[in-house]
Amino acid sequence: MTLSPVDADKILSDNFAPWVLDLGLTVVETGALHAVLRLPWSDRLAREGGALSGQALMAAADTATVIAVSSARGAFVPMTTVQQSTSFQRAVTGADVLIDARVSKLGKRMAFADITMTAEGADEPAARASTVYALLG
Repeated sequence: MTLSPVDADKILSDNFAPWVLDLGLTVVETGALHAVLRLPWSDRLAREGGALSGQALMAAADTATVIAVSSARGAFVPMTTVQQSTSFQRAVTGADVLIDARVSKLGKRMAFADITMTAEGADEPAARASTVYALLG
C-alpha cells in the first residue's frame, strides 16, 4: 500500500524541522518505490551568483528519500540518514526543481535510494544523490 501525495505532505508537516519546511517542498507523486517532490525556486535559497544552493538541494534529496521510503512501506516510520553522496552537474537559476527519489533496496533495517534533481523544463539533471537510511521503527 503506497501513500497518496496528500498523506505524504502530512508526513512532511508532522515530522520535519521548521527549517526543512521553510524550503516549501510539496509532494507531486508517490508510488510503490518512489516519490517526486517539488522544490520551489526562491531567492532565499540562492547563493552568490544567483544559483540555487547545494545545501538546499541536498536537504531536498534527503527529505525526498524519507517520503519515498515511507511510500514504499505504506506509512512513516522513524528513520535516519546513514550516508548521502551528492554530485552537482549544472546550476539551477530561476526554476523549480523536481526531486525524484527512487528506492533501490528496501530491507527490514536499511533502505537505499537514488535521487535525481532536475530543474523544471530542463532535459538534463542538475544533481544526483544516493542515500542510505537506517530504519528505526
